[in-house]
Amino acid sequence: MKPFLIAPGELAPDFELEDVNKKLIRLSSFRGGKPVLLAFLRGFM
Repeated sequence: MKPFLIAPGELAPDFELEDVNKKLIRLSSFRGGKPVLLAFLRGFM
């Protein structure tokens, strides 16, 4: 399987995940605001 790469400046695909309080957060809800940094931590909880 070929890895899916995003070029610098390209929009990330939209997705939705739960935050630590079980509230659904959608990436697109931050579009047009300040930059967003995503950190995926393996085995966090």
